[in-house]
Amino acid sequence: MDDERQRPDHGPLAGFTVGVTAARRADELGALLERRGAVVLHAPALRIVPLADDSELLAATKDIIGQVPDIAVATTAIGFRGWVEAADGWGLGEDLLARLRGVRILARGPKVKGAIRAAGLTEEWSPASESLAEVLDRLLEEGVDGLRIAVQLHGEPLPGFVESLRAGGADVVGVPVYRWLPPEDIGPVDRLLDAAVARTLDAVTFTSAPAAASLLSRAEERGQLDDVLAALGHDVLSACVGPVTALPLQARGIDTVQPERFRLGPLVQLLCQELPARARSLPLAGHRVEIRGHAVLVDGVLRPVPPAGMSLLRALARRPGWVVARAELLRALPGAGRDEHAVETAMARLRSALGTPKLIQTVVKRGYRLALDPVAESKYADG
Repeated sequence: MDDERQRPDHGPLAGFTVGVTAARRADELGALLERRGAVVLHAPALRIVPLADDSELLAATKDIIGQVPDIAVATTAIGFRGWVEAADGWGLGEDLLARLRGVRILARGPKVKGAIRAAGLTEEWSPASESLAEVLDRLLEEGVDGLRIAVQLHGEPLPGFVESLRAGGADVVGVPVYRWLPPEDIGPVDRLLDAAVARTLDAVTFTSAPAAASLLSRAEERGQLDDVLAALGHDVLSACVGPVTALPLQARGIDTVQPERFRLGPLVQLLCQELPARARSLPLAGHRVEIRGHAVLVDGVLRPVPPAGMSLLRALARRPGWVVARAELLRALPGAGRDEHAVETAMARLRSALGTPKLIQTVVKRGYRLALDPVAESKYADG
């Protein structure tokens, strides 16, 4: 029975909270994270609206007419139709279609194929999976070095798609048929920022540079920028789908992590490696204890811990084995006031949550300490 209890039944991200800033594919990314045990905080930092009349789309259209691409990738039916309609409105529709007739066109799925054919064009190939990842794989397998590729963008730049093509040596022309605006409901973004500052968030994911810039811009509007930068710089991991996405964060001095392959799957796999590696692991009272974001692994068994308890545990773990006074622990409790009885209450709940009370020792009239194993005492003696 004990062996059964020791067998971990949680995912690698259990006990961690991860923010998702994507507007597109947020559900897909959230599901991947939740499947691995994470608690997900959804906070789309952008909303996507179609472009009725936009100088960027006009410039991209003229660019393609002036220098015809080798390949064009159409990603959405509404976007492709909107592009052709906008070109018609500028008197460039016929020129655009004439250029695209000589181009290899790849379509993401059947709806896009319909829009391409309605425009009098023919696609070369479309994946049965309707997956852009499959389109990307095909292009990279064929080789894109030196090719000029036009990509009709969804709104948010496609996670890793453009970056991967450029890394393969392609000259990529983005065709922006949507515009990014702040979300209509800013509440989730504000909650994510507050969670980052409070360190109740362990990581935040970014799949586009505009989303990263938008999040920092909102932090500045709220007078939180310094606090958010401090959090992202030390305690909250910034995970970006690729190097272009990371630029607004790196410009502010924030270190980021990125997967080798610029996709959502590898991004989640990277978090599965990085977050557990950042967790504090200690030998306490004959047990192996790993302190995660909102939970603790005790000998591989996941133990959810209330926020106040996590605050106490982190304060004790800063100096393992050393006595921490009640007054200091009181300061670590968010909104606890001046009553040291709050420490005792939170400590009782913490011990109960851990399921092993002896992990934390009470030192009469002084405070509390983690019951560090004697073998580890010397390692932390000078801490």
